[in-house]
Amino acid sequence: MVFPKFSTTFLFLLWLLLLLINNGVEAFHKVYPHLQSVSTISVGTQHRTGYHFQPRKHWINDPNGPMYFNGFYHLFYQYNPNGSVWGNIVWAHSVSKDLINWEAVEHALYPSKSFDKYGCWSGSATIVPGIGPVIQYTGVVDEKQTQVQCYAIPEDLKDPHLRKWVKPDGSNPFVVADNPVNGSAFRDPTTAWWSKDGHWRIVVGSRRKDRGVAYMYRSKDFKKWVRSRHPLHSRKDTGMWECPDFYPVSLKSNLGLDASAEGNQTKHVLKNSLDLTRYEYYTVGTYRRDKDRYVPDKTSEDGWGGLRYDYGNFYASKSFFDPSKNRRVIWGWANESDTKEDDVRKGWAGIQAIPRTVWLDPNQRQLLLWPVEELNNLRGKEVNMNNQKLEKGEKVEVKGITAAQADLEVEFSIPNLEKAEKYDDKWVDAQEACANKGSNVEGGVGPFGLLTLASEKLEEFTPVFFRIFKDKKKHVILMCSDATRSSLK
Repeated sequence: MVFPKFSTTFLFLLWLLLLLINNGVEAFHKVYPHLQSVSTISVGTQHRTGYHFQPRKHWINDPNGPMYFNGFYHLFYQYNPNGSVWGNIVWAHSVSKDLINWEAVEHALYPSKSFDKYGCWSGSATIVPGIGPVIQYTGVVDEKQTQVQCYAIPEDLKDPHLRKWVKPDGSNPFVVADNPVNGSAFRDPTTAWWSKDGHWRIVVGSRRKDRGVAYMYRSKDFKKWVRSRHPLHSRKDTGMWECPDFYPVSLKSNLGLDASAEGNQTKHVLKNSLDLTRYEYYTVGTYRRDKDRYVPDKTSEDGWGGLRYDYGNFYASKSFFDPSKNRRVIWGWANESDTKEDDVRKGWAGIQAIPRTVWLDPNQRQLLLWPVEELNNLRGKEVNMNNQKLEKGEKVEVKGITAAQADLEVEFSIPNLEKAEKYDDKWVDAQEACANKGSNVEGGVGPFGLLTLASEKLEEFTPVFFRIFKDKKKHVILMCSDATRSSLK
């Protein structure tokens, strides 16, 4: 679908059902005891995805410990094997050769020890030389939700699928909260990284009152861990930092780096998932290993208004380095916007968003993300629409798409940008700007885009649309979605 030509072409890859709907989500996992173990008799297929990772049925949330080991990708994830709401959580486990086609294997972790009797919560995986993959995760020890850090190792490294995992009794938990760490808000250890001083390091998310904190721990043998004198980083007014992620990015190329990479040709990224808002933000900055401090660049806003991987429904993300293709890949969880009763009725809830490759923008101020190349293998029959001129307010159906889902590449050309509205410097929040400038609000240039999930007579649809503004000597593109004309049935 092409608009009249102008001097600059905008090329967008839009993948349907990415759940860009900007609905709010719960700030914590509400407990529904009467629904936790209502098993599914049949699974509803309406709106189930074909491009995204999801189990055959029931509840899924955080991606955990993604890794590549001995020719297989591994993805662990928080999962309720007994129902379609949060509860009964285990670390489910699936393996793949291509990040697209997955085989579910035995659950890797489930509450079975005194140190995780009340929960096996999120964490990461590290491939340790001489040992192999090690899962580090948060165990919940009592009804007060006291949290400790635990680990597990494969029972048989010769098993290519690593089906069974064991939790050594003698050295678990490997970290217990000490003063001033808040033991009821202390979770989600990161992938470990090794430094030239001979120490491994990890970060664990926490909070002190309203301050989000990333505590750092060090170890020489990957068994005994000691807390550093001060946190890697913290920030006031951000609340609990869940699912922290800390990794290096290259200044010279778009290739990924192992977590242990360091030097003057790297920067580091610290991402935190904010329990207060259920959104994430990240900063780009400098890691001072000599001081065990992370300092965000002045161009990275450190707080609620900071940069995000995804401005839609995307939370608890976790990245990993893929040595087979020298890339860093990010997974993230997208939850449901309908009621818990609806989730039980349809027999499933939640997906993992499309995995994306991530690298540092050449301007060194932000990250760039793009769906992993393997997704192209899911494409089937190609449908084209070329040189389609659209008049103001006109809607044109893209005919020939018979599949329930489609992967679209759309190129819009605009004759000129003279009518673009002036960008308001007060619009620091893209979501707020989208809310104020909905799909039905006429602008200078825009809105233009796609109507997805549209009914035959357009009684309902979900627009994914763009607006262009002028800001001093440049133009600003706002990408939005609007769920006000969408239903959930």
